[in-house]
Amino acid sequence: MIEVMYEAPDDRLAELVSSFYRLDFIGDRFAELERADRAQFRFQLEGSGEYHFADGHVSPTYPVTIIGPTSAPMTAKADCALSVFGWGMHSAGWAALMGDEGAAYIDRAFDARQIFGDWIMRVRNELIAAAEFADQIEIGCLAAENIFRFKASAPFKFTSKVDAWLAGDSDPDVDVLAGVTGLSQRQLERMTKRHYGMPPKKLARKYRALRAAQLLAHGDSLDDTGLGLAFYDQSHLIREVKQFTGLTPGQLRAGESELTRATMDGRRALGSKVSRLISES
Repeated sequence: MIEVMYEAPDDRLAELVSSFYRLDFIGDRFAELERADRAQFRFQLEGSGEYHFADGHVSPTYPVTIIGPTSAPMTAKADCALSVFGWGMHSAGWAALMGDEGAAYIDRAFDARQIFGDWIMRVRNELIAAAEFADQIEIGCLAAENIFRFKASAPFKFTSKVDAWLAGDSDPDVDVLAGVTGLSQRQLERMTKRHYGMPPKKLARKYRALRAAQLLAHGDSLDDTGLGLAFYDQSHLIREVKQFTGLTPGQLRAGESELTRATMDGRRALGSKVSRLISES
């Protein structure tokens, strides 16, 4: 059994944190896909396992794990019950956490103790002792305010323009983004790779596919949002959705991945509490 709870950040963290969440799993074998996603900061409150990335790299789940933006689905595995508390990070939040080092951790996970030492383990102990999700969110908010070491230099202006570009069109045009930002194609590629984990064209494909996956999983029509015209044909739709979620449209509709379904339901339920880019993807 998998249960995932979500809560939106308050105004203090809205530009940095996409949402807080807790995942609880009761059972002796966990093997679930996680779609291509934004960066994550996770506290392993119970159990341990591994993250299997699309390129074959395998990372353990550390007591506190930082996961960079992912360009393809990964699989989380464990042979025990699990409880995880964490938060997703907007691209500005990822930059505020990692600075110029963020590009080295695309599709990778690492031990948060490398940066924060014993302090982050004390936060983990507080989260374990709190038990209730509402209390954990309060602890998480205080911790999150202290992890963003490079907030003063984070590219809020740039990432807000990219996010608006991604959310504003069913099939975002890179030329439009170049015009909005005033950057050359080469500059755009460098900036989006650093802060989003991929160049603009692939980034647009990722969010187009995730938006389509969200609709398909809930039985909604792509044509009602204009997304039906964003794919050449059914085969193109299937390839793109599977590349970024690991599942076909049919598997999404059938709810074959319990974690994917719980994640999509939870994010959608946040609705207007979060940006359109978050609630639709």
